Amino acid sequence: MLILSIETSCDETALSLIEAKGEFPTATYEIHADALWSQIDVHREYGGVFPALAKREHAAIIVPLLEKVM
Repeated sequence: MLILSIETSCDETALSLIEAKGEFPTATYEIHADALWSQIDVHREYGGVFPALAKREHAAIIVPLLEKVM
C-alpha cells in the first residue's frame, strides 16, 4: 500500500510518499520521497508567524511539493 502523508504546521508544509508492506503490526515501511517547505524566511520580518500569509504560502507550495514527491 502506498501512503501519501501531508502535514502542515503554522509555518511548514511537508509531504512524504511511504510504502507499507505486510500486515500490522509486523509491516515494514519504506520512504520513497519526502519534501519540506519552511516559511521562516517569509515571516522573519514580522517577528513571528502572520496567519493570513502562512495560509497563502501553504496553498502556493503544496502542489509543487506534491509534484516533487510523486
